[in-house]
Amino acid sequence: MTAPANAVPDRAEQSLRQTLLSPGYRRLLLLSVLLGVPVALACFFFVGLQHALQHWVWTSLPGAAGYAAPPWWWPLPALVLAGLVLAPIVTRLPGGGHLPVDGLGGAPVGPRELPGAVLAALATLPLGVVLGPEAPLMAVGSGLALLAVRRAGAGKDPGASAIVATAGSTAAISTILGGPVAAAVLLVEGAGLAGARLVALLLPCLLASAAGALVFTGFGHWTGLEIGALALPDLPPVAGPDAGDFLWGLPAAALIAVLVTLARGLGHRTAAWTRQRTAPRTVACATAVGVCVAAYALITGRSPAEAALSGQATLARLAADPHAWSVGALVALVACKGLAWAVALGGLRGGPIFPAVLLGTATALACSGLPGFGVTPALALGISSAAAAVTGLPLASAVLAVLLTGRDAHDQMPLIVVASVVAFVVSQLVRRTRPDAGATPTAGAAPTRGPTGPAGPTATPGGAR
Repeated sequence: MTAPANAVPDRAEQSLRQTLLSPGYRRLLLLSVLLGVPVALACFFFVGLQHALQHWVWTSLPGAAGYAAPPWWWPLPALVLAGLVLAPIVTRLPGGGHLPVDGLGGAPVGPRELPGAVLAALATLPLGVVLGPEAPLMAVGSGLALLAVRRAGAGKDPGASAIVATAGSTAAISTILGGPVAAAVLLVEGAGLAGARLVALLLPCLLASAAGALVFTGFGHWTGLEIGALALPDLPPVAGPDAGDFLWGLPAAALIAVLVTLARGLGHRTAAWTRQRTAPRTVACATAVGVCVAAYALITGRSPAEAALSGQATLARLAADPHAWSVGALVALVACKGLAWAVALGGLRGGPIFPAVLLGTATALACSGLPGFGVTPALALGISSAAAAVTGLPLASAVLAVLLTGRDAHDQMPLIVVASVVAFVVSQLVRRTRPDAGATPTAGAAPTRGPTGPAGPTATPGGAR
């Protein structure tokens, strides 16, 4: 005799209720709130120090040398130094070996690996390795969370440790993604969970992210330090997308997906190349990145910092004044920064998302001169397309683009969502046709197996799927 049709949902609801009302889960929620505060503080000072070092390398030092802006050759010694500093970190210290081409996922970074991950990021991101801070920030979040769990004597439960580590990572990434909503959607889609397990994982992450965002923002106002959150404060006002925006925008989204996926394919080849003789080849990769960035400055006559750094500042300037870049300058930015990013993905250390978003936006803006294709729709679809292509998470990418476009988001939402889906599908098709498509895990591969089975709580946002 078969069970009633509503028996399974009732059992799932009862299981969820039992989980939520259990003393252990309530303690887990409280711990998540408390963890959000120190994680946000650590992320705040990490990002603040990174930006202070970055300003010193790309503004103060050139000014002291008599240059109003960094000269074209400035990236060459900076990136060679980055390679020389990074080589012993990735070969001798635990935690310095996570490659950005593998995405943001994998096993959480523990306290033992945390110093290497932080040192690799702080020593090289300010020097212009064309990568973002998101992966190191997630390492800070998970490492501190696991340290707190072990100090509290609760580290024997692998399921609870995995949830707390994911909550710490989510709190950390939310500080630069505009708050807990984008981070939560990134988690939901990246982990691939469902039902009671999804809610049980999501609630601690939301609480930790909200607490962390509050502290992070408050410290920014109090100290006046630049925190580098991904934001577009000024966008040209425009009505909703019309037929011309879709006519040109969807092929542009497909083009962005192809470029990002091909760059990641080169990143996989670079990663395979650096597995042997890692130290000298890491220096070689950093030098190649410096050559690409210097080439952008030589070709365009613009500051090499636009191509060298992670992309938040350049993205904000593009949004505020998109016509300040000629089409030729945008094409040069995509070509030079894209090649540098591809090499950095497989040979250096940092996060893959922010540079990809800038590359997608620059590509879309280069196409916005076509008849009937608006600047603001190009900005919106550039963000969502690139994020979907690099993370393999179309919903999270659409939410990120909606949050970034602010008051124009409602009108641009149909184009954002469709462009995100198109980019995701095209990226999957391109990956399938690549000879090395299955060489290493990527941000669009299956979630990590956790202690509770496939796609368990150890699956982290943007993880390999």
